[in-house]
Amino acid sequence: MSEQYTPMIERISEAFDEIDSDLMLELTAADQEYSNVKHKMSDLKRQHPFIDELLEGDGEVQITAQEHEVLNQYFRLYLQADNMERKHIYFRGHTDGFSYLKKIGAFKTE
Repeated sequence: MSEQYTPMIERISEAFDEIDSDLMLELTAADQEYSNVKHKMSDLKRQHPFIDELLEGDGEVQITAQEHEVLNQYFRLYLQADNMERKHIYFRGHTDGFSYLKKIGAFKTE
């Protein structure tokens, strides 16, 4: 191997943040339900600044019962979006793996 060769795993690892970002943009454009969930999350954070304070801040935090329900709603949306993202990545991995095997001639499709 030449000195300039970089193993695939290393190349993918180095580009992972950009790949991940591209996948989320792709999912947002392709899946209206995902886009709606992310929009609802943003709306909740904008309408209830305590969410960011709780997630990003430090120290003791106290919230009301109503804020607790809002936070639960935010976490339900977060988990829904996370599941959609993991599903998209899973199937994208299959697609990319299939394309790679086809490209290297591991099998033929006819």
